[in-house]
Amino acid sequence: MSGRLHSASRRTARWLASEAWPPFLTFVLLMAAWEVIVRVFSVPEYILPAPSAIGRETWNVRSQLAIHTWATLSTSIAAFVTTILLTVPLAVVITAVPLLRKTIYPLIVLMQAVPKIAVAPIIVVLLGSGEAPKIAIAFLVAFFPLLVDTTTGLNAVPAELLDLGRSLRATRLQEFVKIRFPTAVPFFFSGLKVAVAFSVLGAVVAEFVQSDRGLGYLIVVSTSYWKTPLAFACITILAIMGLALFFLVSFIERRFFSWYSHA
Repeated sequence: MSGRLHSASRRTARWLASEAWPPFLTFVLLMAAWEVIVRVFSVPEYILPAPSAIGRETWNVRSQLAIHTWATLSTSIAAFVTTILLTVPLAVVITAVPLLRKTIYPLIVLMQAVPKIAVAPIIVVLLGSGEAPKIAIAFLVAFFPLLVDTTTGLNAVPAELLDLGRSLRATRLQEFVKIRFPTAVPFFFSGLKVAVAFSVLGAVVAEFVQSDRGLGYLIVVSTSYWKTPLAFACITILAIMGLALFFLVSFIERRFFSWYSHA
Protein backbone atom coordinates (compact mmCIF):
# COMPACT_ATOMS: atom_id res chain seq x y z
CA MET A 1 0.00 0.00 0.00
CA SER A 2 2.79 2.42 0.97
CA GLY A 3 4.60 1.55 -2.25
CA ARG A 4 1.59 2.51 -4.34
CA LEU A 5 1.22 5.80 -2.46
CA HIS A 6 4.91 6.55 -2.96
CA SER A 7 4.60 5.78 -6.67
CA ALA A 8 1.54 8.04 -6.95
CA SER A 9 3.42 10.83 -5.16
CA ARG A 10 6.32 10.53 -7.58
CA ARG A 11 3.94 10.65 -10.55
CA THR A 12 2.31 13.77 -9.08
CA ALA A 13 5.72 15.40 -8.55
CA ARG A 14 6.77 14.63 -12.13
CA TRP A 15 3.49 16.02 -13.42
CA LEU A 16 3.93 19.23 -11.42
CA ALA A 17 7.48 19.60 -12.70
CA SER A 18 6.45 19.14 -16.31
CA GLU A 19 3.19 21.11 -16.18
CA ALA A 20 3.74 23.89 -13.63
CA TRP A 21 7.30 25.11 -14.19
CA PRO A 22 7.12 26.15 -17.87
CA PRO A 23 4.16 28.53 -17.41
CA PHE A 24 5.65 29.79 -14.13
CA LEU A 25 8.93 30.74 -15.81
CA THR A 26 7.02 32.36 -18.67
CA PHE A 27 5.02 34.35 -16.14
CA VAL A 28 8.21 35.57 -14.41
CA LEU A 29 9.67 36.73 -17.73
CA LEU A 30 6.47 38.57 -18.63
CA MET A 31 6.39 40.32 -15.25
CA ALA A 32 10.01 41.40 -15.68
CA ALA A 33 9.29 42.79 -19.15
CA TRP A 34 6.21 44.60 -17.80
CA GLU A 35 8.27 46.20 -15.02
CA VAL A 36 10.96 47.35 -17.43
CA ILE A 37 8.49 48.83 -19.94
CA VAL A 38 6.61 50.80 -17.26
CA ARG A 39 9.82 52.20 -15.81
CA VAL A 40 11.49 53.02 -19.14
CA PHE A 41 8.46 54.80 -20.59
CA SER A 42 7.39 56.37 -17.26
CA VAL A 43 3.82 55.13 -17.58
CA PRO A 44 1.57 56.77 -14.92
CA GLU A 45 0.57 54.40 -12.15
CA TYR A 46 -3.13 55.18 -12.51
CA ILE A 47 -2.97 53.98 -16.14
CA LEU A 48 -0.71 50.94 -15.85
CA PRO A 49 1.01 50.19 -12.56
CA ALA A 50 4.21 48.18 -12.48
CA PRO A 51 4.17 44.71 -10.92
CA SER A 52 6.19 46.08 -8.01
CA ALA A 53 3.51 48.72 -7.36
CA ILE A 54 0.83 46.05 -7.50
CA GLY A 55 2.81 43.94 -5.04
CA ARG A 56 3.18 46.85 -2.62
CA GLU A 57 -0.52 47.65 -2.79
CA THR A 58 -1.37 43.98 -2.21
CA TRP A 59 0.77 43.93 0.92
CA ASN A 60 -0.51 47.27 2.23
CA VAL A 61 -4.18 46.20 2.07
CA ARG A 62 -3.64 42.48 2.69
CA SER A 63 -6.20 42.23 5.48
CA GLN A 64 -8.87 43.90 3.36
CA LEU A 65 -7.99 41.73 0.37
CA ALA A 66 -8.21 38.59 2.51
CA ILE A 67 -11.82 39.39 3.45
CA HIS A 68 -12.87 40.08 -0.14
CA THR A 69 -10.93 37.07 -1.46
CA TRP A 70 -12.74 34.75 0.92
CA ALA A 71 -16.10 36.22 -0.13
CA THR A 72 -15.39 35.55 -3.81
CA LEU A 73 -13.86 32.12 -3.15
CA SER A 74 -16.81 30.96 -1.05
CA THR A 75 -19.27 32.06 -3.72
CA SER A 76 -17.22 30.34 -6.44
CA ILE A 77 -17.02 27.06 -4.53
CA ALA A 78 -20.72 27.14 -3.66
CA ALA A 79 -21.60 27.76 -7.31
CA PHE A 80 -19.22 25.01 -8.47
CA VAL A 81 -20.71 22.45 -6.07
CA THR A 82 -24.22 23.51 -7.09
CA THR A 83 -23.23 23.10 -10.73
CA ILE A 84 -22.09 19.53 -10.15
CA LEU A 85 -25.13 18.57 -8.08
CA LEU A 86 -27.63 19.92 -10.62
CA THR A 87 -25.87 19.41 -13.94
CA VAL A 88 -24.75 15.78 -13.66
CA PRO A 89 -28.27 14.44 -12.91
CA LEU A 90 -29.61 16.60 -15.75
CA ALA A 91 -27.03 15.11 -18.12
CA VAL A 92 -28.04 11.61 -17.04
CA VAL A 93 -31.73 12.36 -17.61
CA ILE A 94 -31.05 13.89 -21.03
CA THR A 95 -29.04 10.82 -21.99
CA ALA A 96 -31.60 8.35 -20.66
CA VAL A 97 -34.63 10.01 -22.26
CA PRO A 98 -34.11 10.72 -25.98
CA LEU A 99 -37.22 12.92 -26.08
CA LEU A 100 -35.65 15.31 -23.58
CA ARG A 101 -32.46 15.40 -25.63
CA LYS A 102 -34.53 16.60 -28.58
CA THR A 103 -36.65 19.10 -26.64
CA ILE A 104 -34.85 20.46 -23.55
CA TYR A 105 -31.25 20.31 -24.76
CA PRO A 106 -31.76 22.80 -27.65
CA LEU A 107 -33.47 25.19 -25.24
CA ILE A 108 -30.48 25.00 -22.91
CA VAL A 109 -28.18 25.80 -25.81
CA LEU A 110 -30.39 28.77 -26.69
CA MET A 111 -30.31 30.00 -23.10
CA GLN A 112 -26.53 29.83 -23.13
CA ALA A 113 -26.49 32.33 -25.99
CA VAL A 114 -28.04 34.98 -23.72
CA PRO A 115 -25.32 37.13 -22.04
CA LYS A 116 -25.34 36.39 -18.31
CA ILE A 117 -24.55 39.99 -17.45
CA ALA A 118 -27.87 40.90 -19.08
CA VAL A 119 -29.95 38.54 -16.93
CA ALA A 120 -27.99 39.12 -13.72
CA PRO A 121 -30.10 42.15 -12.63
CA ILE A 122 -33.26 40.12 -13.20
CA ILE A 123 -31.91 37.32 -11.00
CA VAL A 124 -31.17 39.87 -8.28
CA VAL A 125 -34.76 41.14 -8.50
CA LEU A 126 -36.12 37.58 -8.31
CA LEU A 127 -33.89 36.29 -5.50
CA GLY A 128 -33.23 39.48 -3.57
CA SER A 129 -29.99 40.34 -1.82
CA GLY A 130 -27.54 37.99 -0.18
CA GLU A 131 -25.61 34.99 -1.45
CA ALA A 132 -28.44 33.29 -3.37
CA PRO A 133 -28.42 35.56 -6.45
CA LYS A 134 -24.60 35.51 -6.62
CA ILE A 135 -24.52 31.71 -6.52
CA ALA A 136 -27.32 31.55 -9.10
CA ILE A 137 -25.49 33.88 -11.50
CA ALA A 138 -22.22 31.97 -11.11
CA PHE A 139 -24.09 28.71 -11.66
CA LEU A 140 -25.59 29.99 -14.91
CA VAL A 141 -22.12 30.87 -16.15
CA ALA A 142 -20.55 27.55 -15.13
CA PHE A 143 -23.15 24.87 -15.82
CA PHE A 144 -23.18 24.76 -19.64
CA PRO A 145 -19.66 23.38 -20.32
CA LEU A 146 -20.11 20.70 -17.67
CA LEU A 147 -23.50 19.74 -19.08
CA VAL A 148 -22.20 19.51 -22.64
CA ASP A 149 -19.08 17.51 -21.75
CA THR A 150 -20.89 15.13 -19.40
CA THR A 151 -23.70 14.51 -21.87
CA THR A 152 -21.16 13.94 -24.65
CA GLY A 153 -19.25 11.48 -22.47
CA LEU A 154 -22.37 9.53 -21.52
CA ASN A 155 -23.23 9.20 -25.20
CA ALA A 156 -19.68 8.37 -26.33
CA VAL A 157 -19.95 4.70 -25.41
CA PRO A 158 -19.18 2.37 -28.35
CA ALA A 159 -22.32 0.68 -29.60
CA GLU A 160 -20.64 -2.71 -29.20
CA LEU A 161 -20.34 -2.23 -25.43
CA LEU A 162 -23.99 -1.25 -25.14
CA ASP A 163 -25.03 -4.28 -27.19
CA LEU A 164 -22.86 -6.51 -25.01
CA GLY A 165 -24.45 -5.16 -21.86
CA ARG A 166 -27.94 -5.68 -23.22
CA SER A 167 -27.09 -9.21 -24.32
CA LEU A 168 -26.04 -9.89 -20.71
CA ARG A 169 -29.38 -8.47 -19.57
CA ALA A 170 -27.87 -5.48 -17.78
CA THR A 171 -30.42 -3.13 -16.29
CA ARG A 172 -30.50 0.53 -17.26
CA LEU A 173 -28.88 1.43 -13.95
CA GLN A 174 -26.10 -1.13 -14.50
CA GLU A 175 -25.59 0.22 -18.01
CA PHE A 176 -24.97 3.70 -16.63
CA VAL A 177 -22.85 2.64 -13.65
CA LYS A 178 -20.65 0.04 -15.36
CA ILE A 179 -20.49 1.31 -18.94
CA ARG A 180 -21.54 4.91 -19.46
CA PHE A 181 -20.07 6.52 -16.33
CA PRO A 182 -16.53 5.07 -16.76
CA THR A 183 -16.55 6.19 -20.40
CA ALA A 184 -17.69 9.68 -19.40
CA VAL A 185 -14.97 10.25 -16.76
CA PRO A 186 -12.47 12.08 -19.04
CA PHE A 187 -15.29 14.16 -20.53
CA PHE A 188 -16.62 14.92 -17.05
CA PHE A 189 -13.29 16.20 -15.78
CA SER A 190 -12.80 18.22 -18.92
CA GLY A 191 -16.08 19.95 -18.15
CA LEU A 192 -15.14 20.34 -14.48
CA LYS A 193 -11.94 22.20 -15.37
CA VAL A 194 -13.87 24.71 -17.44
CA ALA A 195 -16.73 24.94 -14.95
CA VAL A 196 -14.49 25.68 -11.98
CA ALA A 197 -12.87 28.58 -13.85
CA PHE A 198 -16.28 29.82 -14.99
CA SER A 199 -17.52 29.66 -11.38
CA VAL A 200 -14.93 32.28 -10.44
CA LEU A 201 -15.91 34.33 -13.49
CA GLY A 202 -19.59 34.08 -12.58
CA ALA A 203 -18.91 35.11 -8.99
CA VAL A 204 -17.12 38.25 -10.19
CA VAL A 205 -19.96 39.06 -12.59
CA ALA A 206 -22.43 38.72 -9.71
CA GLU A 207 -20.31 41.00 -7.54
CA PHE A 208 -20.27 43.60 -10.31
CA VAL A 209 -24.06 43.64 -10.30
CA GLN A 210 -24.99 43.33 -6.62
CA SER A 211 -22.61 43.00 -3.71
CA ASP A 212 -20.93 44.91 -0.92
CA ARG A 213 -17.93 42.58 -0.72
CA GLY A 214 -15.80 40.37 -2.92
CA LEU A 215 -12.99 41.01 -5.38
CA GLY A 216 -15.43 42.03 -8.13
CA TYR A 217 -16.94 44.64 -5.85
CA LEU A 218 -13.46 45.84 -4.88
CA ILE A 219 -12.48 46.21 -8.55
CA VAL A 220 -15.51 48.44 -9.18
CA VAL A 221 -14.77 50.59 -6.14
CA SER A 222 -11.02 50.89 -6.80
CA THR A 223 -11.42 51.87 -10.45
CA SER A 224 -14.03 54.47 -9.47
CA TYR A 225 -11.35 56.18 -7.37
CA TRP A 226 -8.49 55.60 -9.84
CA LYS A 227 -6.82 53.10 -7.51
CA THR A 228 -5.52 51.06 -10.41
CA PRO A 229 -2.88 49.10 -8.44
CA LEU A 230 -5.62 47.80 -6.14
CA ALA A 231 -7.71 46.75 -9.14
CA PHE A 232 -4.73 44.90 -10.61
CA ALA A 233 -4.11 43.27 -7.23
CA CYS A 234 -7.67 41.95 -7.27
CA ILE A 235 -7.24 40.69 -10.84
CA THR A 236 -4.00 38.94 -9.85
CA ILE A 237 -5.69 37.20 -6.93
CA LEU A 238 -8.56 36.13 -9.19
CA ALA A 239 -6.09 34.65 -11.66
CA ILE A 240 -4.30 32.75 -8.90
CA MET A 241 -7.63 31.57 -7.52
CA GLY A 242 -8.78 30.27 -10.90
CA LEU A 243 -5.46 28.51 -11.52
CA ALA A 244 -5.44 26.95 -8.05
CA LEU A 245 -8.96 25.57 -8.45
CA PHE A 246 -8.13 24.32 -11.96
CA PHE A 247 -5.03 22.48 -10.76
CA LEU A 248 -6.94 21.10 -7.79
CA VAL A 249 -9.43 19.48 -10.15
CA SER A 250 -6.54 18.22 -12.30
CA PHE A 251 -4.83 16.77 -9.23
CA ILE A 252 -8.00 14.93 -8.17
CA GLU A 253 -8.38 13.59 -11.69
CA ARG A 254 -4.82 12.28 -11.87
CA ARG A 255 -4.72 11.04 -8.30
CA PHE A 256 -7.98 9.10 -8.23
CA PHE A 257 -8.78 8.47 -11.92
CA SER A 258 -5.37 7.62 -13.34
CA TRP A 259 -6.71 4.37 -14.84
CA TYR A 260 -7.52 6.01 -18.17
CA SER A 261 -4.90 7.44 -20.48
CA HIS A 262 -4.45 11.23 -20.66
CA ALA A 263 -3.99 13.17 -23.82
